[in-house]
Amino acid sequence: MHSAIDTQAVKTYLLSLQERICRELAEIDGKAGFHSDSWDREQGGGGLTRVISDGAVFEKGGVNFSHVFGQRLPASATAARPDLAGGSFQALGVSLVIHPRNPYVPTSHANVRFFIAEKPGIEPVWWIGGGYDLTPYYGFDEDCHHWHHTAKAACAPFGPAVYADYKKWCDEYFYLKHRNEPRGVGGLFFDDLNAGGFDRCFSFMRAVGDSYLDAYLPIVRRRKALPYGEREKRFQQYRRGRYVEFNLVYDRGTLFGLQSGVGRIESILMSLPPEVRWDYDYHPAPGTEEARLYSDYLRPRDWA
Repeated sequence: MHSAIDTQAVKTYLLSLQERICRELAEIDGKAGFHSDSWDREQGGGGLTRVISDGAVFEKGGVNFSHVFGQRLPASATAARPDLAGGSFQALGVSLVIHPRNPYVPTSHANVRFFIAEKPGIEPVWWIGGGYDLTPYYGFDEDCHHWHHTAKAACAPFGPAVYADYKKWCDEYFYLKHRNEPRGVGGLFFDDLNAGGFDRCFSFMRAVGDSYLDAYLPIVRRRKALPYGEREKRFQQYRRGRYVEFNLVYDRGTLFGLQSGVGRIESILMSLPPEVRWDYDYHPAPGTEEARLYSDYLRPRDWA
């Protein structure tokens, strides 16, 4: 029931998650900390954006908390629920993207969010969504296995099919149709989840959010000191272009932020990497590690 919904508990958890992630990422970087930027609007809510840049390990990263609201749902939020068109909404979430300096360390993305829509004459509608995915530039089986094993363990208490279902959804969602290729090696993606009631769904949100650092930090520690040169850096910048293309063309969170009118452009676009390149008709040479990313990793696999 709607009376069991605890929006304040969600907000408290999300702020603590943001703080914990920033603290541990800054510790592993060792050079740069997170700059905090609190923002608000007279109408539309606000948030806390925390950004790290020019670090020893992380070239750029952002961990954004937002709590926005509005009197009219944007089109991106009502496409699947046209009965909610014209309703008011609240959206709370933490969204992060970390772009490492070393090309052997993957980019990672995570997001957990809570959404509630209200409209006169119908019951309030709420759901949670989120997940995390990994975007390597050079593939390592060990890293992919660890990432997916951690995701599977987080899902296990909620049913035997949860990981498989949300792993499949992630593979399908983080897919660049115009390139006919995945963005990375996947992870978890779920949306519009309210089955089982608020307590169960909130517990699942916490399980996913809490497992992100367990999934990512061991990979960072293994790869952050590997030597690399200009070739690897150029390939990293080229592959970052795919990240930009996905976020600006397909990403639901980005589109919602831009269309809702209550988002903050600097926070919405914090996910974009600091340096990126597009090379005309580029194809990696056969037999190279760059080619192996395409042949061995940029395809759905059962990593867990």
